[in-house]
Parts: sequence; structure tokens; C-alpha cells
Amino acid sequence: MKLVWLTDIHLNFLDATHVEEFFREVAEVPSDAILLSGDIGVAHEVALHLNALDTAVQRPVYFVLGNHDFYRDSIAGVLATVETLCSACPNLHWLPKDGVVPLTADTCLVGHDGWADGRYGDYWNSPIELNDWEMIEEFTHFGKKGRLDKLHALGDEAAAHIRLVLPDALARFRHAIVVTHVPPFREAGWHAGQISDDNRLPHFTCKAIGDVLAEAMRAHPDRQMTVLCGHTHGAGEAEILPNLRVSTGGAVYGEPKVQRVIEVG
Repeated sequence: MKLVWLTDIHLNFLDATHVEEFFREVAEVPSDAILLSGDIGVAHEVALHLNALDTAVQRPVYFVLGNHDFYRDSIAGVLATVETLCSACPNLHWLPKDGVVPLTADTCLVGHDGWADGRYGDYWNSPIELNDWEMIEEFTHFGKKGRLDKLHALGDEAAAHIRLVLPDALARFRHAIVVTHVPPFREAGWHAGQISDDNRLPHFTCKAIGDVLAEAMRAHPDRQMTVLCGHTHGAGEAEILPNLRVSTGGAVYGEPKVQRVIEVG
């Protein structure tokens, strides 16, 4: 089985003609399904882009959302729109709603959007101010403490989902592919060719998900896990455990690309 992996395609930086060209490029890659690890566009365009991708590729699209997908709207509003879209389009699958997805006899797929949860690095002294604070409704009325509480809650919500689905996944399959937007480990927080510093790490990693993944794979040394993520725009690989590897996809605004084709047997 061949899977095309995309991440951080940020289609709002392209005009309609170039979006269509990119979708044709994706459709022409021989594959059985598409994996998309977030940051598709901005809120009011996400459903339109997913629908157009579905039409172009005519095969299952398994996706999670990234922080940019909620820009100029609310988290709750975008999630409601995406759920409605997926209910009407059989090939569109938002992974938090799909639980454990069998791919082959040996390999399954699980995923959640995730969120940078402020737990790695030095959140309190970081000078970085994200556009999220102004562009996503749930953050607009918070100060720094309120934002951190919200980030913790979003990270914990994502981790709770992964904790719920992993036992079934690892009981039934030898290999689990986990798709999430935000790198779940410090070692996977690649940016500009190196691991992010303590200023960026609070905004570039989701420790809550990482803790769940590492715990599960330590308890299942006979199983393998591959994590696919993005968010940081820096490409890199990290071996967290002998049976747990993370690929972080690279990205450039206005230049979406196929990260790679993943073959599972």
C-alpha cells in the first residue's frame, strides 16, 4: 500500500490556478491514500480545499488539522464545519473521528490534530508572540497565563484521544502510523536545520502526546510506531526509542510539496 504524505501546504498562499496544479500533482503520484498532517489553509477555506482535494485525487484522504486551519474563526466552528463535510464525503476522514483505521493486515493509522502545549522549553520567558493569539477566537481574550492553561487543555485533550485508541491499535497491528500536526517530542522540534531552542519549543511541541506515545511503545517492544508531523516547517528525523520514530515534514509558504510516498505492507 502506498501513502502520499503532505503537511503544512498552506494553500491560502496560492491562487486558485496554482492550487489546482498542486492537486493535479498529488493526484498523479501513484498511491492508495493521502495523509495530510495539518495547516491546509485558513478557516474559511479549509472545507473548500478538502473538498477540492477529494475531487482531484479520488481516493481516501486521512487528515488532521493544524493551528493555521483555525485562523480567522474559532476552533469549535472549524471542527463543526469539518465534521459536516466528512459526513457528506466518504473519502474524507478527519482522524480524531475515525479511531483506528486499518491500512493493511499489519499496519494501522491513528491521529489527532494535537496542539503545542507549552510544556517543553521556557514558555514564561519566551519572547515569541504567535499570530494564534489574535487569529483564533478561543485565544483572543487570554493573557499569558490564560493562554498556557488553554494550551495545556488542548494538548491534554489530544493526548487523551491517543491514549484511548492506542491499546486497540497495538493489540491488533504490529505497526501503527500516528499522524499529528505538532511534533510530540523535543527531539522532533526541527527548525532551520536544528532542534528548536527553549524560546520556540513551547510553541513547537506537544509533550502531552509524546508522553503517551513513549509510554505505549515502552510497554510494547514488539510493536513499531511511525509518527508523521509538521508545524515547525523544518524537516528532520528523530528516533525516540528503537521502536518509535518521528518524521517532521519541512515546508515553505507558497511552495506546497509531496513530502514522500510511504509504502506499508
